[in-house]
Amino acid sequence: MANHKATLKDVRQSARRNERNRYYGKTTRNAIRDLKQLTEAQAAGEQLPKVFSMIDKLAKRNIIHKNKAANLKSKLAKQVTGLSAAKQA
Repeated sequence: MANHKATLKDVRQSARRNERNRYYGKTTRNAIRDLKQLTEAQAAGEQLPKVFSMIDKLAKRNIIHKNKAANLKSKLAKQVTGLSAAKQA
């Protein structure tokens, strides 16, 4: 490990950011998992914008890639639309 003050500070900042990013990522993954398990179209429709917001924040902070965020949002929207279509049929 380096002995420069700036490098030591950078190590501290990096560790703090890493932990924060892991927390946001895990929280979002749990929200996605919970959304996928919903079977009611009404509840899923209410939850979808909140999960989309979480995914967008991860992409904005470069925790996940913007294309991965778009793919996740697309798959979730397709699933929720399928729930509402299945309910109507």
